[in-house]
Amino acid sequence: MAIRVILADDHPMTRAGLVAYLEGEPDIELVGQAVDGDGAWQLIESLSPDVALLDIRMPGTDGVAIARRIKAQGLPSAPLMLTSYDSKQYVIASLRAGAKGYILKTTTPGELAQAIRVVAAGGLYLDSEVATAVGDHDFLPESLSAREREVLELAARGLSSKEVAERLFISERTVQTHLASIYDKLGARNKTEAMLLALKYGVVTLEELLEE
Repeated sequence: MAIRVILADDHPMTRAGLVAYLEGEPDIELVGQAVDGDGAWQLIESLSPDVALLDIRMPGTDGVAIARRIKAQGLPSAPLMLTSYDSKQYVIASLRAGAKGYILKTTTPGELAQAIRVVAAGGLYLDSEVATAVGDHDFLPESLSAREREVLELAARGLSSKEVAERLFISERTVQTHLASIYDKLGARNKTEAMLLALKYGVVTLEELLEE
């Protein structure tokens, strides 16, 4: 059975190119198009696609807000963000909102199709350029101690050092010491990069990071 996809993008040329490509993939069926966020939401509600391919910046409701609404309502459509923005903040915001993938508009058609297949199957897909942007550090997951994994998971979920300390019954200074060690081992400069690298290397899962 073909993967049912809706596409939402306010740029006519981008949308036309994507439509032309997707219609040539035998296992992908483009079932609807929208030029803004409100139109995308109507398609998601009425068609229940397997994958919602969403531009982040659109008139009306943006792609991140749509992903958040899909998650809140428990809808089956997997949000896949399609954007020109490779900012780590956009990546994190999208993942926290419930996006299952993040693809840049500079990606190859083949990678886009692969991303659609991965998220439709329940996986997480990060654009190769985004993954490269967070580093190619030679890291072994076993390098992090059990306590460092706990600190990383909580910090990546948005908790402050003080909140992490309270949750783990340790001092805030100890948390900061653990974070410094984590950043050094992962080759990261901050919590955002540490989270992406943790996902990349399988230290933690997306589900663990997004738990309430």
